[in-house]
Order: sequence, then structure tokens, then C-alpha cells
Amino acid sequence: MVRAARLMQFADSTLPVGAFAFSNGLESAIQTGVVSDRSSLRDYVELVVRQAARMDGIALLHALRAARAQDIEALKAADQALWSRRVGQEQQLMLARMGKKLAELSLKIGDFPLAQIWLTAIKAEQTPGCFPVTQAIVLAQLQATDQEAFVLHQYGVASMVLSAAVRLMRIDHFETQSVLFEIQQRVGEDYAAVRDMELDDMSVFAPVFDVLVAHHTKTHVRLFMN
Repeated sequence: MVRAARLMQFADSTLPVGAFAFSNGLESAIQTGVVSDRSSLRDYVELVVRQAARMDGIALLHALRAARAQDIEALKAADQALWSRRVGQEQQLMLARMGKKLAELSLKIGDFPLAQIWLTAIKAEQTPGCFPVTQAIVLAQLQATDQEAFVLHQYGVASMVLSAAVRLMRIDHFETQSVLFEIQQRVGEDYAAVRDMELDDMSVFAPVFDVLVAHHTKTHVRLFMN
């Protein structure tokens, strides 16, 4: 029971790791008219979680297995593989800032020896410290299964975008929760698609998302960091 409760704590959308500062491209999607209502928001969230599964999710699963084996070099390999494939400075900023914050948070609330080693490596600029890799380190110590870790990560990605939606568009919490409920049904399919993939298999074709990320770096009025 304690394990389940702690896993839920690290899945909480209010976890203070800085997710509130990022919209995962939604701000530009709204500004450019790509997202304008519940239907287009749902399509956008589905795009983001599908992309996350095939990039961040693969890195997460490899990092989870590396963390169980206490293999720092394998953790760094997963970290670098994800970092080098993330398009845009703001996307990299999101991954690095949230990853470091999660490592710091875990050490404030519990005893996470590998997270301490990882944070030291981040501060020494030996590795970027991407959020999914840090998340894997924490969840591995909490004995999360591969499936549980993947579900928690994907839930967090969807929650980040939907939390931003409430602040950016005319939509209420009932509608965003409805979207979240619908999106959750694809998590099993996404896990099955990526669970056996290698780091070299990490790839996604989402040109609209990439354009939106690029657009956000040049916009003059914005609430979010990406």
C-alpha cells in the first residue's frame, strides 16, 4: 500500500518540478489557430502523448532498467539519446529543468541514493538530466514496474498540457478531465508499441508540433516557457 501511495505522489500534477511553466507547445497551437476548441485540444493532446511515448517513453523504460541495475553509464546513454532528439532549445530546457527539479525534490523528501549521484552528475554537466530519466531513477527505487512507470509518465505529459489549456483557452476543468479520461485509453497501445524498442528506435514524425515549438521561441507575448 505504501508503494502505491508513493507512486501516486510522484504522479501528482501538482508535484513542484516546474511543469506549470510549460505548455508543451499548446500556447503557440492556440495562437496559430491549430487548437481552438475541445475537439482540437483533444487531438493535440493525443499528438503530444503519442510523441512522448515514442521519444520520452522509450528513454524512460531504458533508464528504468538501467536504474535497477545501478548502471550510471546506461542512464547517461538514455539521457543523451533523448536530449539529442528533442527539437528546439525550449523543449530541451523543459526536460533539463524539470529533471533537475525532480532530483532535488526527491532528495528533500526521502532517501534516494541514485538520485543523489544523478544530481551530482547533472551539476557537473556530465549529463543533461532529462526529466524522464530522473523520473525513472526515482520510480525504480519505488519498485515501479515498467508498465506503471510508463503510465505515470504519460499521465504527467497529458496533465501538463491540459493544465495549461485551462489557463489559455475558454475551457473548464470538466472538459479537460473528460479529454484526459479519453486520452488514457491509448496508454496500453502506446506501451505495447514501444516496450521492446531500442534507444536507436526513438523517433517521431510530428512536423506541426515542431513548427509550433519553433514559433513559440519568436513570439513576443507568452505565458509559458514553451
